[in-house]
Amino acid sequence: FPGLFTDDIDRVTEAFEGVWAPNGRQHDHKERSMIAPFADLSDYLSSLLDDHRVDVVVSSLLGDDYNYAGSDGNYYVGDTKWHSDHPASAPYRSLKIAFYLDPVARDTGCLRVVPGSCHWGDRYTDALDQAVRVTAESRPEEHWGVHGGDVPAHAIESEPGDMLMFNHKTKHSSWGGGDRRRMFTYNFEQHFSGELMGSLRELLKSRKERGDEAPYGEAMLRASGPGRRRHLEQRLQVWDGSAG
Repeated sequence: FPGLFTDDIDRVTEAFEGVWAPNGRQHDHKERSMIAPFADLSDYLSSLLDDHRVDVVVSSLLGDDYNYAGSDGNYYVGDTKWHSDHPASAPYRSLKIAFYLDPVARDTGCLRVVPGSCHWGDRYTDALDQAVRVTAESRPEEHWGVHGGDVPAHAIESEPGDMLMFNHKTKHSSWGGGDRRRMFTYNFEQHFSGELMGSLRELLKSRKERGDEAPYGEAMLRASGPGRRRHLEQRLQVWDGSAG
């Protein structure tokens, strides 16, 4: 969504930088630095969940009762290998919204995606999913015959103020970036019901096992009105065991 947040990008960037210092985090320019949850630590970044530019888009794809599934803030370094954020076989719908706070082009770290890589059960998607798994811990050229940056894909070049969105199952990567690429994300998923409730319980169980204290940060909860709360309630209920 080119230029959707151009009028607000200075404030967005200020809020991004404002999360890092109070949390005692410094970026060493050598490897990726990440804070999660991220937007949940800023009143302003939390408020963007109420912004119609975000809410309308997410509702149109996941339904009005979608869940907010968390956020992360990053300083990226160098290349990011081909991967997807959720397995292609995940039985529920989910997506990511991303904001790059520095200009990024094809060979300077922009998001690259492989169209059609999110359709589980499709022969092409399944073959690509297996190929990416094989190259996860090795060099792509050993298996594909080409460098990861030469894999056919669509490069989504962007400027600060653009809003990007993609399916969590889509294969994506970035190549040729510098050592301080600023990007933060919001993650969303459909409302869970019936047999899908098991998937949500499993997701939150894994978060508890890795030591997470709560699904959301204090700022996200503090100023949540009825509209935002609707998108937080199901995860909160499952987390504390009150969901049916």
